[in-house]
Amino acid sequence: MTEPLASADIQLIQRILPHRYPFLLVDRVVDIDGTKSAKGLKNVTMNEPHFQGHFPGTPIMPGVMIVEAMAQTSAVMVGVAMNLADKDLLIYFMGIDKCKFRRKVVPGDVLEMELTTLRGKPGGKVWKFSGIATVDGEMAAEAEFTAMMDLPA
Repeated sequence: MTEPLASADIQLIQRILPHRYPFLLVDRVVDIDGTKSAKGLKNVTMNEPHFQGHFPGTPIMPGVMIVEAMAQTSAVMVGVAMNLADKDLLIYFMGIDKCKFRRKVVPGDVLEMELTTLRGKPGGKVWKFSGIATVDGEMAAEAEFTAMMDLPA
């Protein structure tokens, strides 16, 4: 019998990530399979500040925010798997590769992000992930990215 997959609600996410409004970009993480994979969910709403200027009258979620949401999902996955809640985890981008945008993400969409670890292990600082973001089953973005996870001594 397989163990049930872990999940993180917004309270646990905030105990793992240092990000806060307006830069906390993941609402829930489900299907956390250790440090292997996870699925993040982001409810895209019109009241997010980037829509004021991107673009007036035609709100579109900036691609960099989609990639950031994928990165936050991966950090929550690792944080849950390694029990890093309340540990003052900081995460830094080191590189973004193979990034492509396929469809607009707009208010009212639910952004679903499937993240897979390509490289990294518990105790290690440098991790590499692959992410695919979809809306209603249609690919919105994909990217590979490398990040450094830093825990204070």
